[in-house]
Amino acid sequence: MPNANEDTPPALSQVQQRAVNELLRVAPVADDLARRFQEAGFSLALVGGSVRDALLGRLGNDLDFTTDARPEDVLKIMRPWADAVWEVGIAFGTVGVQKQARVGDVDRCFQIEVTTYRSEAYDRTSRKPEVSYGDSIEEDLVRRDFTVNAMAVALPRMEFVDPHGGLDDLAARVLRTPGTPEESFSDDPLRMMRAARFAAQLDFEVAPEVVAAMKGMAERIEIVSAERVRDELNKLILSAHPRKGLSLLVGTGLADRVLPELPALRLESDEHHRHKDVYDHTLIVLEQAMALEEDGPDLVLRLAALLHDIGKPRTRRFEKDGRVSFHHHEVVGAKMTKKRMTALKYSNELVKDVSRLVELHLRFHGYGTGEWTDSAVRRYVRDAGPLLSRLHKLTRSDCTTRNKRKAAALSRAYDGLEARIAELQEKEQLDAIRPDLDGNQIMEILGVKPGPAVGKAYKYLLELRLENGPMDHDAAVTALKEWWAEQGPQG
Repeated sequence: MPNANEDTPPALSQVQQRAVNELLRVAPVADDLARRFQEAGFSLALVGGSVRDALLGRLGNDLDFTTDARPEDVLKIMRPWADAVWEVGIAFGTVGVQKQARVGDVDRCFQIEVTTYRSEAYDRTSRKPEVSYGDSIEEDLVRRDFTVNAMAVALPRMEFVDPHGGLDDLAARVLRTPGTPEESFSDDPLRMMRAARFAAQLDFEVAPEVVAAMKGMAERIEIVSAERVRDELNKLILSAHPRKGLSLLVGTGLADRVLPELPALRLESDEHHRHKDVYDHTLIVLEQAMALEEDGPDLVLRLAALLHDIGKPRTRRFEKDGRVSFHHHEVVGAKMTKKRMTALKYSNELVKDVSRLVELHLRFHGYGTGEWTDSAVRRYVRDAGPLLSRLHKLTRSDCTTRNKRKAAALSRAYDGLEARIAELQEKEQLDAIRPDLDGNQIMEILGVKPGPAVGKAYKYLLELRLENGPMDHDAAVTALKEWWAEQGPQG
């Protein structure tokens, strides 16, 4: 495989050579697509993250290409070939397609994006890039975010193109920009967050000059839309090493502008060190929650772990005995969580779930270490609802004490709670707790029509159910009638 840049090392190592060859072998769609573009008079190259991931041995079914063909020409070439086409990014020069292909004995579904050579830049007041098309792959690569994403394999001749030393940076596990970081971040300020995200995903270091530019230009992130910021934040949080990326956001001042509640957790310790660093505690909780995940990264759980203590700075009080308290920080934190996630344009469902977990994360401690009553267990399960499994994980993760005896006691106490939940669940179907009489039965027994009285009666019976467990029909009817008699004459 020839190298288009004489300044880079003369040859790939055997491992790297095999990686690129494997990429081309397992993706027959690449050769097929390249021939189609060549027959139409255009060039095509595999580019960016696809080349990087192939060299790292982590290529999936998402393939990125770049071409000198304009979007309308790309559509003409790809429509007859693809199984599905989408034009969502066409204003930015990108055409996306889906293509089923057989690789060996396996059918694979490839998600492919083909982007016209381009350059793009923001002005200081715009939230959207101004796109202009380029005429060479070198021109396209220089506008890429980082050198490890500025490599390409020109097809079908399989020429490795690396004008900015991306291969060296990949080997060194470092993130640099093709041009100066200031130019790169001026083109698209979101790249500052992408630096933190890639550091977290790939476990790479960020070059000192890049970190310096992030610090100096942090305020530029404010012109980027909340949706783009949110998407980068999600990728960072769902990565293998989120602490690394979050620490970079906090250290450069970016977090002050996109998630200010996080750096606000860096509360100073008092002189007797009686109060933990809430920021460091939060990152430990996040990592401990990740260790409890069962089916891959869980965005709801990780966001809840990250935000569970954000109410502490606002509720901190120095007590007379020297202790530090954070009374009701879970309630305050839930409101702050809702406000921040709404500002970042998260879905209503996600906002509701994460803020609910933040609100409930101290509930377990409110019952102390004694034996839980059946009523307390029922209410815990009822209040958690479908979030119960996540609440278990969050509560266990929130124990970061270095006191092994205290940690073991808390763990045993929560083991006991989970056992009590399982025991009652088997008897009572806890996750579907309802009164022993439904609305129609209430109206028939009391001789009333639909209205507020029915709702009050239903709520009363639900409280009875939570407090005492299931009742047989006759006992429920008797309890309802007694309650009704106590309500006095009904208007």
